[in-house]
Amino acid sequence: MKRIVIASGNKGKIVDFQAVFKEYEIIPIKTLIPDFDPEETEDTFHGNATLKSEYAAARLNLPVISDDSGLSVKALDGAPGVYSARYSGIGATDKKNNEKLLKALEGIEDRSAYFTSVIALSIPGEETRTYEGRLYGEILESPEGDGGFGYDPLFKTDEGVSLGTISPDEKAQISHRRRALDELRKDEELFKILTNS
Repeated sequence: MKRIVIASGNKGKIVDFQAVFKEYEIIPIKTLIPDFDPEETEDTFHGNATLKSEYAAARLNLPVISDDSGLSVKALDGAPGVYSARYSGIGATDKKNNEKLLKALEGIEDRSAYFTSVIALSIPGEETRTYEGRLYGEILESPEGDGGFGYDPLFKTDEGVSLGTISPDEKAQISHRRRALDELRKDEELFKILTNS
């Protein structure tokens, strides 16, 4: 089976990748670089995704993809954005982040929001390429379901699907990450290099 190395230690993201790339063996970075933990110092999804994939590709001398993603809420001027995973500060958890988001939106009618995923592909000796996908919807007033991870239980798509209530396979058909990965697949030659490594 062909394999894809993913520069991510986030278990939820790994599940998402596995649901999209069923025909490939997904290799989480920590199985190859146990101490993988580059500091995300950039202020854009593109910057942080590139930072992680380039770090891993250089360490392994292999093609690697990474993901940087997050939630942007219109009423909060795009927050939490690149800080989505650490929105509630030191010791942030999904529960604390969701609670902070709901509190920030108390009394606000416009709850429109979108998820962004940026996938970076780093191939040793080549310039890193990035691919972006978005999923538009709104923030619910309370969590629905216990599926997914992060803000999924609070997010309902424009098509009326609450991400916390669907399976990983169903999410893999519509998610922002799926849309970014579909853009990556369109670069057929680079994708072939990634999967033949």
